[in-house]
Amino acid sequence: MDGQQILIWVLVGLAAGWLASRIVGGTGLIRYLAAGLLGSIVGGFIVSYFGIAIPVDNVWLREFIIATGGAVIVILAARLVA
Repeated sequence: MDGQQILIWVLVGLAAGWLASRIVGGTGLIRYLAAGLLGSIVGGFIVSYFGIAIPVDNVWLREFIIATGGAVIVILAARLVA
């Protein structure tokens, strides 16, 4: 993985975390990034484990949707724990 791929992954995670925080509420740049990055992992695991098909042709948009859904799950789970 080169630097450009890492930067794109971080930017997608940041955007997904921001959108998830708008959906369920929350603030903070670091929290956006953490929720988005963890959300992309959680969302990717859930989609692959359950074999969920996301009917979107654009790869970036599909990954953004998965990361946002995962970030929402991460934020809600963190609230349950806290």
